[in-house]
Amino acid sequence: MIERKRKIRLIQLSLLIFGIFILYFTYVNRDNNQENKILTKETQKKVRESIEKKGEESDIFYNIEYSGLDFEGNRYIIKSKEAFNKKDNQEIVNMKNVEANFYFKDDTVLEIFSNRAIYNSKTLDISFFDDIRANYAGSKLSAEKAEYSNSKSFLVVSGDVKINDLRGSMVADKLLFDIKKQTLDIASNNENKVNANINIK
Repeated sequence: MIERKRKIRLIQLSLLIFGIFILYFTYVNRDNNQENKILTKETQKKVRESIEKKGEESDIFYNIEYSGLDFEGNRYIIKSKEAFNKKDNQEIVNMKNVEANFYFKDDTVLEIFSNRAIYNSKTLDISFFDDIRANYAGSKLSAEKAEYSNSKSFLVVSGDVKINDLRGSMVADKLLFDIKKQTLDIASNNENKVNANINIK
């Protein structure tokens, strides 16, 4: 009787150990294989190091919004889906997927959209880059770069500037919009530069 119980326990123990081995090799190997299929261990290591390094050097923000008044008393709101600033230079904010609205005293609104922007939270200056689209008083604009200087009350739009309006269309190298004086200077694409002062009022 005792001998029979021993045999049964030995068989049960053997089956238990065998079951544990099957579970271990089934799940552990499967997880390793899945990791290898998605990213190699070397790539995973590089990604981890990059995240750690970026985290040490900069702060990352999501869905941020800055608002305020410029020196001329015009209100603005700047929104970004993702942004970061370096810890050693907190006032410079690098933004992605940017939307900016400038509300002028004459009740007009300038909307600017871009893939990237750099905002200086101290001077309130902002530079827009990559696929810039803007809307102002029924006109649509596209360009490669736009720089807004709060201290100078100036907006410079450059790089393959195209404007479409109900009155027609225009292609230029550069637009210089003086917010204080409400004037616009235009530089053309050809060698003969055209400078014009247009009263926006």
